[in-house]
Amino acid sequence: MDLLARLQEAAAESIRLKSRFVEEAGPQVVAAARMLADALRIGGKVFLFGNGGSAADAQHLAAEFVNRFQIERPPLAALALTTDTSILTAIGNDYDFREIFAKQIRALGRPGDVAWGLSTSGNSPNVVAGLKVARELGLSTLALSGREGGPVAEQGDIALVVSSADTPRIQEVHILIGHVLCDLVDYFLFPEKFDT
Repeated sequence: MDLLARLQEAAAESIRLKSRFVEEAGPQVVAAARMLADALRIGGKVFLFGNGGSAADAQHLAAEFVNRFQIERPPLAALALTTDTSILTAIGNDYDFREIFAKQIRALGRPGDVAWGLSTSGNSPNVVAGLKVARELGLSTLALSGREGGPVAEQGDIALVVSSADTPRIQEVHILIGHVLCDLVDYFLFPEKFDT
């Protein structure tokens, strides 16, 4: 096996998918950033959630909002619903794993907040349930998905779908999207911090 060729192939596919996504969905990314910024501007919160690598992305991106991304600015209200093992295991044990995000959103979510679900397959039942409950409660919903979008994308007011069946490449595009959203939200909320 030519390991260098394997590396080059993975990098080329990642670049190709990112470029194609930006061309096809750039305006939707800007719209998603506006939705997030509008919610944060009025004191809303952003709830992020997903499974496995998407759970890690949810935690990563929540940290970028609460701490900072690239500019010095006040903390922004974001919470990954994937971090409290007592809550996750209580709901999973007493009810059903499909409810682990929905019950947290019922407890914490209010109109004006944003529920941001991530799923590379687009089929994660607990992400679908979380977004569905969020919509019922009047939250805005943002779905990051892969493949054909699936039921996760159907629950998003804005759905950003990476059209690929390759999970690692989808995750790489998702984290790019997340970082760009952090940057654009900062720009919308703190334009004075950016060079014109």
